[in-house]
Amino acid sequence: MSAHHLKLNKTEPLFLPGKDCPTLDLTIIIGTSVVSPTQTARNLGVILDNKVSFTTNIAATTSCCRYTLYNIRRIRPQLSQKATQVLVQALVISRLDYCNSLLAGLPACATRPLQLIQNAAARLVFNLPTFSHITLLLRSLHWLPVTARIHFKTLVLAYHAVNGSGPSYIQDMVKPYTPARALRSASAKRLALRGGPKFPSAKTCRFVIPAPKWWNELPIDIRTAESLQIFRRGLKSHFFRLHFER
Repeated sequence: MSAHHLKLNKTEPLFLPGKDCPTLDLTIIIGTSVVSPTQTARNLGVILDNKVSFTTNIAATTSCCRYTLYNIRRIRPQLSQKATQVLVQALVISRLDYCNSLLAGLPACATRPLQLIQNAAARLVFNLPTFSHITLLLRSLHWLPVTARIHFKTLVLAYHAVNGSGPSYIQDMVKPYTPARALRSASAKRLALRGGPKFPSAKTCRFVIPAPKWWNELPIDIRTAESLQIFRRGLKSHFFRLHFER
């Protein structure tokens, strides 16, 4: 950088400590610039924190969506229900879905703020008061709950990995299940499970632990779908039955 007359700008190290890792002073001095460590960093619109809890990212997403809903609510009297739904899906639901597979493995209490935003969005579409029952609204809109949407995105990535259509770093994260002896289940496209902590933590919020478990729980006709389009259609119908047709 010195040879090319460049200067450091907005450079911060993000340190992700392991278990029982000692506290280190990671301040770096490069020339006349002092680079200090940070607890959060933004990458492609996602805020990463040094505990990999994604609480900061969830809070930022919630705040942005709440502001958008406030603006749509101001013009709601001039909008039809269809126009409101299009606006909400484009400006709010898409925001909730952005990179939501990173939240796989988080407990429901962590993603609850996102679910509250989706509930508010559904009530706004139907122009209903705050405490209106939400299940029938989500079913009418064909919106899966937030946790199901996270599962859906994660399992789509798993489908790409299993069928060799995903990037190599995703494919390397899953391994096919190989039984000790020849069984009929050998052709069921099951995945080998990875070990993990008993309770959700930062280490379980990874693709390699929840994805094989969720994949193996799917009906065999969905796991063996011939195309991504058929898989996505069957997966959404499966989750829709689980959440709305009990």
